[in-house]
Amino acid sequence: MMSEKRTTFVRRLGSTLGLWTLIVASIAVGSDWGFFFLILFMALVALYEYFHMVKEQGAPVFTLTGMLCAAVYLTWSFLHLRRHGGASSPDLEVAVLVGFLFIIFGRQMFRAAANREPLEAIAYTVFGLLYIPWLFNFVTKIIYLSPPTATGEPTGQYYVIFLLLVTKFSDMGAYVFGSLFGRHPFAPHISPKKTWEGFCGALFSALLGSYWLYAMIPDRLPALRFADVTILGLVLGVSAVIGDLAESIIKRSTLAKDSSHVLPGIGGTLDLIDSVLFTAPLMYFYLRFVIGIA
Repeated sequence: MMSEKRTTFVRRLGSTLGLWTLIVASIAVGSDWGFFFLILFMALVALYEYFHMVKEQGAPVFTLTGMLCAAVYLTWSFLHLRRHGGASSPDLEVAVLVGFLFIIFGRQMFRAAANREPLEAIAYTVFGLLYIPWLFNFVTKIIYLSPPTATGEPTGQYYVIFLLLVTKFSDMGAYVFGSLFGRHPFAPHISPKKTWEGFCGALFSALLGSYWLYAMIPDRLPALRFADVTILGLVLGVSAVIGDLAESIIKRSTLAKDSSHVLPGIGGTLDLIDSVLFTAPLMYFYLRFVIGIA
């Protein structure tokens, strides 16, 4: 059993480090177009995995329409944020939400509506768009939230690195502490393997990651103080656990063990970003409304 756990941990760690290193590298070098295409690719793959899980259980969903909506939204939002900054998007977000509903309802007009299937298709599709591309786009918003340099270069990339590092420290801490010390179930009706020991490990690891990065590059995180780092470590640690459990609800409802099998030890792209879908919005709101970056 320990050998199997060790193998799973090594695979999980390798996949996580490899993929997030690629993402962090694209952010750190300041290539916002490279960052955009990477975010776009991951969001679309994760959304497709979600649609596939839903369809595998015989539920109706508008896969192509949903994918096109996500691609247009992420592209439009990136270009808008790149030009106007991360605090300039409230009207854009309202327009996007209204647009999602118009498009999905419009798509249904080409199908019969004799039972509850049309409502299910609309609900599953709109939920997928809000759950994955809409939430994941907060990562892009953080990039452009702080004022750019005199030459127009974005300055928020290190806040994204902070977000990703703390989130992944939380994920790995939950897995390691849960595997080694887990005895007391945390949410057995959702995920039997989640334990309170793993939850405590997630918080400890998130705090450790936040303190470590703040100590390493304090000048790259000028808006953060020690108290902010502590609060964010705890808040992101908790929300990362919630994000993981949220995807577990979806997988349990669709009888899926993983969203796909493309990443050894992890599963699919949605399994990789599930916690970020919940931590990114909280990081954005904390930076904007608590610290006052705009």
